[in-house]
Amino acid sequence: MKILVINCGSSSLKYQLIDSDTEQMLAKGICERIKINGSFITHQTTGKDKVTTEAPMPDHSAAVKLVIDNLINENTGAISSLSEIDAIGHRVVHGGEKFASSAKIDDAVIAAIEECSELAPLHNPANLIGIHACEELMPDVPQVAVFDTAFHQTMPDYAYIYGIPYEYYEKYKIRRYGFHGTSHSFVSKRTAEVMNREIKDTKIIVCHLGSGSSICAVDGGKSVDTTMGFTPLEGIAMGTRSGNIDPAIIEYIANKENKSISDIMNILNKDSGMYGISGKSSDFRDLDEGIANGDERCRIAVEVFAYQAAKFIGGYAAAMNGVDAITFTAGVGENNKTVRSLVCERLGFLGIKLDDEANSKRGEEVRISTEDSRVAVYVIPTNEELAIARETAALV
Repeated sequence: MKILVINCGSSSLKYQLIDSDTEQMLAKGICERIKINGSFITHQTTGKDKVTTEAPMPDHSAAVKLVIDNLINENTGAISSLSEIDAIGHRVVHGGEKFASSAKIDDAVIAAIEECSELAPLHNPANLIGIHACEELMPDVPQVAVFDTAFHQTMPDYAYIYGIPYEYYEKYKIRRYGFHGTSHSFVSKRTAEVMNREIKDTKIIVCHLGSGSSICAVDGGKSVDTTMGFTPLEGIAMGTRSGNIDPAIIEYIANKENKSISDIMNILNKDSGMYGISGKSSDFRDLDEGIANGDERCRIAVEVFAYQAAKFIGGYAAAMNGVDAITFTAGVGENNKTVRSLVCERLGFLGIKLDDEANSKRGEEVRISTEDSRVAVYVIPTNEELAIARETAALV
């Protein structure tokens, strides 16, 4: 079965064509600067050269059409016609409390995604545009929605309820939802496989560390707590997001700087985190370079990141009353040995011992703790597209 995986962002569209029988990627690509001048698509069919083409993309529908054109292109494509696509899997950011698992898309599912759009205004509307575009271009191909929030619907109420008047949960469903669920699910399952253990018998902490970062406690294969909350702003300080702060800071800055709440929220989402602390960049490669050149604010930024990650890991070990493995994944987690080392240095109380040679590897699936470490520590590259393809194949 050939499955087209679509991941629509606010101004981008990532895609992969995957053979679900062999789990081989047949083609992949990204459309960038959708609705912005200078839009372009980068496409690569496995075994062929990468091709970048500038093309106007006034909306996501135009982007989906370009994806299809590239997939069936005689010279650079991976298939000869649309009839070879058996199903389409869509990443949908927010499913609220409506979805605890992936769902085959119909009118009722579309309506529910629309209802959740106010909880993810930058992403759910774009996800819906992608769904409608595929429906228009491939009306007979079944589609599946795979929700970022679904994996976390197993959290107990005491983990997702906030300490605010309960009526706001009842009226507006204000609660912790969590994100990166597809990644946390995929990586925790793979961690159990690598350990040669049944996931139902494991306690795993997954650290999805990148521009957006979240940490998840996975007990017996189920999410029991995670750092992102009502929105992806909560948790550890990230690339440009503040993570957890005293809520009173919002009013204080607004009064001091004569700014609106919307202004402050924009600052917390786009001008904070590693970028805000360092004053230089949200990219850890730039921060590492700054540290090498003696930049103190770059050093502080990276240490804030690692310190907060270690605090949550320690807290989640307590929340699960134990931990068997800690796994790093995503851009920073897979590639930044300094961050992994700084995090693990603070976890000696768990009996963690790091293998420096193994930890020096980048982007590989590897155990980075020593054999006598009481808790195993791994790096496992995430593959959200493959996870979406698996969910889609299972439903159709």
